[in-house]
Amino acid sequence: MSAPQLSVIIPVYNEEQGLAALFQRLYPALDGLGIGYEILFVNDGSRDRSAALLRQQFQLRPDVTRVILFSGNFGQHMAIMAGFEHSRGQRVVTLDADLQNPPEDTGLLLAKMDEGHDYVGSIRRQRNDSWWRHVASRAMNGLRERITRIKMTDQGCMFRAYDRHIIDAINSCKEVNTFIPALAYTFARNPTEVVVGHEERAAGESKYSLYSLIRLNFDLMTGFSLVPLQWFSMTGMLISVLSAFFFVFLAIRRLIIGPEAEGLFTLFALMFFLIGMALFGIGLLGEYIGRVYQQVRHRPRYLVEAVLEQESKPRRARKPKPDAAATDLFADDGE
Repeated sequence: MSAPQLSVIIPVYNEEQGLAALFQRLYPALDGLGIGYEILFVNDGSRDRSAALLRQQFQLRPDVTRVILFSGNFGQHMAIMAGFEHSRGQRVVTLDADLQNPPEDTGLLLAKMDEGHDYVGSIRRQRNDSWWRHVASRAMNGLRERITRIKMTDQGCMFRAYDRHIIDAINSCKEVNTFIPALAYTFARNPTEVVVGHEERAAGESKYSLYSLIRLNFDLMTGFSLVPLQWFSMTGMLISVLSAFFFVFLAIRRLIIGPEAEGLFTLFALMFFLIGMALFGIGLLGEYIGRVYQQVRHRPRYLVEAVLEQESKPRRARKPKPDAAATDLFADDGE
């Protein structure tokens, strides 16, 4: 297989019910682009029949289909990282398998890249999510932009396009936990965004919960900025100064008025507040220390069980043709 112009990476985790619809829409959409492409499905340890369906699809279209099979569940971003490392296209598009982002809009991302952009994010035109995901997403987007200076209107949408130089830069990083769109944004020279469609999930259920979204944003903020630590340090200094003034005030009040029992509950409230701040700071430090701990262990980020791809046939070496002049010369010598 020669190097294609486009690589489409699709992580798959327990998507048995929706893969047939994905195949029916994905291949015609990419065929209509009129360029050479490859599709890399990364099975992230699915417990249903997703792996078997991917094998069948590979047998149907081995010319443009490649399948990476993980030996376990390592997460969506690790699946995309594996796709990046195995991709060969000059442009790479990531797409979820749930069909919430229509594959027919791939041409919109590539058109933006034709304008000179090396990284194209996407904004869902009409999000069909629950209200709490809307509220949580907006709050996290605003907080993330203030802390990391990374501007992404819709960070939850993985339908994005990357130039090859960004893919090579990401592959050179050895981070255990990372948020790929944010990492790509830091490497991009001319990023942009485009509005794409958004549909209801065709089948199956969402793999993201409120906890996973909070966990993702913790990884994002602690992986790309030290601002949370700096904010906590400054807050601790301010509380320490205010506590010192409050202690002096209580000492002077005791000398003037004498001992009081009424202020006991105020002191308890202040103590509980300070204890809560200390516990929050310990947890924040734990996030950074945990990232360091995971990084220094040097464990593999994922394990690949098998890769299904069409083998390229080696070309046979051609025998050199004898030179005509040399043949005549030998012929003359023979006479």
